Amino acid sequence: MFLRRASLFFAFMSFCMVHAFAQKNERPNIIYILADDLGYGDLGVYNPAGRISTPNLDRLASQGMRFTDAHSPSSVCTPTRYAIMTGRYPWRSRLPVGVLRGYSRPLMEDDRATVASMLTEAGYHTGVIGKWHLGLGWAPKPEHAHRLDSAGYGIDQEMDPGHIDPDRPFTVSPNTNGFGYSYILPASLDMPPYCYVENGRLAEPLTSYTKQSKPDTGYAGAFWRAGLMSPSFDFYDVIPNFMRHANAFIRQQSPAKPFFLYLPLPAPHTPWVPASEFKGRSQVGEYGDFVGQLDASIGAMLKTLDSMGLSKNTIVIFTSDNGPYWRKDHVEKYGHASAGEWRGMKGDAYEGGHRVPFIVRWPGKVAPGSVSHATTTLTNLMATCADILGKKELRQMPEDSYSILPVLSGKSQHVPLQPAVVHSSSIGYFVIRQGDWKLIEGLGSGGFSVPKQIKQKPGGADAQLFNLKEDPREERDVYSGHPEVVKALRMQLEAIRKAGKRIEQGHGR
Repeated sequence: MFLRRASLFFAFMSFCMVHAFAQKNERPNIIYILADDLGYGDLGVYNPAGRISTPNLDRLASQGMRFTDAHSPSSVCTPTRYAIMTGRYPWRSRLPVGVLRGYSRPLMEDDRATVASMLTEAGYHTGVIGKWHLGLGWAPKPEHAHRLDSAGYGIDQEMDPGHIDPDRPFTVSPNTNGFGYSYILPASLDMPPYCYVENGRLAEPLTSYTKQSKPDTGYAGAFWRAGLMSPSFDFYDVIPNFMRHANAFIRQQSPAKPFFLYLPLPAPHTPWVPASEFKGRSQVGEYGDFVGQLDASIGAMLKTLDSMGLSKNTIVIFTSDNGPYWRKDHVEKYGHASAGEWRGMKGDAYEGGHRVPFIVRWPGKVAPGSVSHATTTLTNLMATCADILGKKELRQMPEDSYSILPVLSGKSQHVPLQPAVVHSSSIGYFVIRQGDWKLIEGLGSGGFSVPKQIKQKPGGADAQLFNLKEDPREERDVYSGHPEVVKALRMQLEAIRKAGKRIEQGHGR
């Protein structure tokens, strides 16, 4: 009798443990892939007339939901990365306009909650592999330590590399921002120093130097700046190297613990350095070849998920940090509209500067082949992750993050509670979007397209207003004809600017 009762007891305990394990595994893995300067029109699924083949990303879209009205919160990279990590618009940071450099100090506040810290607290194994570009805690030489007392030192301008002791570990890195593992490039692939930082330490010393490459290409082609580099650093191996680490990270995961992988790949940002097997594959030169390599690399990683049986319980999100650096002469030369149907390019307040591809695959939760026209922004990652985990309250609720889970599940056609979407251009033009209306606070592109700035005429308009439903290419400025719309949008924008906490739709207007 005792043995039978003991057997029943252990069988019951085994059932409870298996049931608890299954419940624990209901939390999905999350992979967030961020391309760098990839245009809305660079993917075949967004631009059938495009001249770049992206079969893997097109297939990803067919397996999940493709958003047509998704936006980066900024038209350049550092600000967008701040917003993705924190759920806050980037102009709330210490660098409201502009980007950091390779020797810049950390942009995120010391006590700021991030997507990574939130997921770590929820029991996730977290990792970042790729381009960081949010600043690092470079250790100064003792004689220069006093410079850190200046609030703007290393933010408004990067640190002088001569002030840095590269042999000391970083005081701030992705690991102090919530990531359990990190293997990163400090900034863009065309900005020194050219090195890898693994878990807060240089993977190799900065004992080599590279001259500037392709200085006459106008920030295109295989362009990079002169600067220090690690001896084995190879520009053409950066994407393959990051993908080797990403695949290794995935293979090392335990089925008992969910993981979050943030994969910000430095392509197709300059330098355009496709590996030899991809050269000449596209009809769009080095740029198109580099996009093709990006597509193939992601496809190979998705096969890793398949081989491990992880695809079914993994959310894969793919997007870009801003619009493409693709000038009019590029469009004319290659017959390819990198920004798709939208006006402008990287840096601009116009749609081409911030409307980005956005794809979410979540088997069994997101309908395959679905398309959403909901207006959303990349700041929404943090609230969405909290919603997926059933967290009603975050330790530090970000001001500008709203969950898109109701859209993903098909329960809503718009992002609930989101009052509007705000963008900022490379020179600091504010843009607010609400419904079909878009207001740009400034004249000109506000970014890289010419004219960048137009001086206001005496008594004339100081902003631009477009109705994107009637005029998606932003060719007809209707500012003067709709003063009531302008007033309402200005009031909403001002309320969002001043808000110390999240404003929800229907409030604060």
